[in-house]
Amino acid sequence: VGHCHPDIVKAAHEQNQLLNTNSRYLHDNLVDYAERLSKTLPEKLCICYFLNSGSEANDLALRLARQYTKHEDVIVLDHAYHGHLTSLIDISPYKFRNLEGQKEWVHVAPVPDTYRGLYREDHEDPVTAYADGVKNIIEHAHKRGRKIAAFFVESLPSVGGQIIPPAGYFQKVAEHVHKAGGVFIADEIQVGFGRVGKHFWAFQLQGEDFIPDIVTMGKPIGNGHPLACVATTKEIAEAFAATGVEYFNTFGGNPVSCAIGLAVLDVIEKEHLQAHATEVGNFLMKTLKEQQIKHPIIGDVRGCGLFIGVDLIK
Repeated sequence: VGHCHPDIVKAAHEQNQLLNTNSRYLHDNLVDYAERLSKTLPEKLCICYFLNSGSEANDLALRLARQYTKHEDVIVLDHAYHGHLTSLIDISPYKFRNLEGQKEWVHVAPVPDTYRGLYREDHEDPVTAYADGVKNIIEHAHKRGRKIAAFFVESLPSVGGQIIPPAGYFQKVAEHVHKAGGVFIADEIQVGFGRVGKHFWAFQLQGEDFIPDIVTMGKPIGNGHPLACVATTKEIAEAFAATGVEYFNTFGGNPVSCAIGLAVLDVIEKEHLQAHATEVGNFLMKTLKEQQIKHPIIGDVRGCGLFIGVDLIK
């Protein structure tokens, strides 16, 4: 919502003057913010856990998935990056290939990239072809006695090259993953909160019939203030609580963070930032496509809202 936005600064300052405390103490801001945030999401994603960073959110999502499914293995997309904690380096091919390498419980699926990927625009059905890649991974894992806990994916792969997965891909993948007893985790840390313009969440680009089981948020949620969230279903949350080991995060969901989170949502709404992302994004895409005609070095221009990739080629 912009550097040092006055509404955000004011909300933080006012709450700081009143009270800031750790999350063992009850405060209305937490409930108000959870309610407000859940209204932006599909109805079944009604339980929120608050944290301090996107990495914390993704780590918790992993724990939720494993507790709910009682499985261990995770499928990720090639070139993905999901955070800096050890658990997340393990599911980030972008990182682990240069470090300890791939763990046996991690499976890497091809990026559904119709420009540079295995199946391109000229393929008769790239959606099914890429989803079948995930299905084959699951079958191969089962033969080795492994069980899938989650398919963990950025709704729009960013580090992997600003990729726009073809519509319907998530639905088909979710079908295979659910059949294997796993859950679908959508990482919205870089791409959520209206950045894609036409929708508040990037996973909604796949269509109204697609709902992830877990959604993670970070980065823009607090406009630079350390704030993050995991949203999930009652069933998954109840399975997590059934361990008897309560989830606790000292400052996740503290009064100041929640006041800031509420202010961010206010600004997005009040300043029509989704419409702004659509308008500026469309202008940028149109202008870049005009450049593409003039310059053979521009191979592809793709994007949605203010999530745009320009592929430079030889």
